[in-house]
Amino acid sequence: MSISRDDILQIATLAKLSVEESELPELTKDMAQMIAFADAINAVSTEASDFDNINGLVNVMREDVVEPSFSRDDILKNAESQDDGFFLVKKRS
Repeated sequence: MSISRDDILQIATLAKLSVEESELPELTKDMAQMIAFADAINAVSTEASDFDNINGLVNVMREDVVEPSFSRDDILKNAESQDDGFFLVKKRS
């Protein structure tokens, strides 16, 4: 895919950027290089590869187990202020 001066101007407009006329050749060249790089990455076949698990890791998460915890009263006993079993906090201004 080739990128034109008009493409750069349209992208700049969408991004709400101001682009000087003197910057257009360099921006066009840079964008063409980025697109060529993306095309090269897209051309790589991933059929026989396992890119999503290059380290061979398996699920390392533990099972969820319900365990005893602190009671609500124990948690709220040091609260500066509380109401109906909830912490009361100051509203941010």
